[in-house]
Amino acid sequence: MTLSKAKLETLTDHSTDIVVGTDRKGIVVYYNDGATRSLGYTPDQILGSHVGKLYPSVDEARNVMNGLRAQRGEESVAPAAVRTTFVARDGTEIPVAISGTVLYDDDGEEDGSIGYAKDLREILRKDQLAILGEVAIGLSHEINNPLAVILNQAELLERDVDRLAGEGDISVESERLDAIRREVVRVSEILARLGKIAEGDPYETVEYQGPARMIDLRSHREEVRDPLLEGLRVLVVDDDLGIRTTLKEILEGWGCSVETAADGLEALACVDASDLDLVLSDVVMPNMDGHDLFLAIRERRPGLPVLMMTAFHYDKDHILKRSRLEGLPGVIFKKPVDPARLREVMIETIAEAGREPV
Repeated sequence: MTLSKAKLETLTDHSTDIVVGTDRKGIVVYYNDGATRSLGYTPDQILGSHVGKLYPSVDEARNVMNGLRAQRGEESVAPAAVRTTFVARDGTEIPVAISGTVLYDDDGEEDGSIGYAKDLREILRKDQLAILGEVAIGLSHEINNPLAVILNQAELLERDVDRLAGEGDISVESERLDAIRREVVRVSEILARLGKIAEGDPYETVEYQGPARMIDLRSHREEVRDPLLEGLRVLVVDDDLGIRTTLKEILEGWGCSVETAADGLEALACVDASDLDLVLSDVVMPNMDGHDLFLAIRERRPGLPVLMMTAFHYDKDHILKRSRLEGLPGVIFKKPVDPARLREVMIETIAEAGREPV
């Protein structure tokens, strides 16, 4: 197939690249569809204007022309693209690489120029992501090693605390050790998420400050939604914000509708105000412990199931024992809660309570 002049002109007109032609005075005489899409100017707004309108300054336009002139007579070598910046109608600065030529008349005098400019934003973005990917992989490797040491030392420290405490109350110490382990796991999840993004996984950005945004590195758990949990209305009660947030994310991943409360008093307000299907509560909390909360819920909502969780090895106030004597089911979760076990017990509990899938 022979490409006629008309066909070549059509290809140029509709090219996705920015194609701009000027006369010997730098006035724009040609402006294609790709230029309109990238720069925002219509042909009527740019044809007849000086090409400097597309650059940060007229001096930069002259520099580009000088770069194109410098390549004249180098037919044996492919001309290098001239790097510069275009300024779109809305003020956006667009990095481009221009491959073009200076046009000459029969007398060898400059008659104008034609330039093909490639928008480099996406290319530069991919280059930056590639570099960030290498940084992410190295960062994950360097941080995961000390995290493993921290976990091991926490385990050894817990053994020493148990041994030295004997029959003493080590609830506070146990809670602190569990908090260390929980946050180490959280950091590991963030690093894993960063590594997946570096390998090409899709990601989202969230607001940071003002117009600035940042990549969302929170762990996105891929959970299979279960019809028995879909729409389940759950109240999570715990004085630890980290635990409340983590459990909320897990439960919402299963399709549950989740409310949270920081103590027993807040929990009772939720029980009175909402039509709940299940309460998942901490054992030791300020203002009202798990036992008192269980009794209060049973009085207000006799059929509302309550599950308890604790990070403590020593039940100083016999909260668990007293709650079981009052009819609390025997399943007590040790924090950090195992999601698979929690899911299993929740399904069993709501089935026993006679809840139908929504």
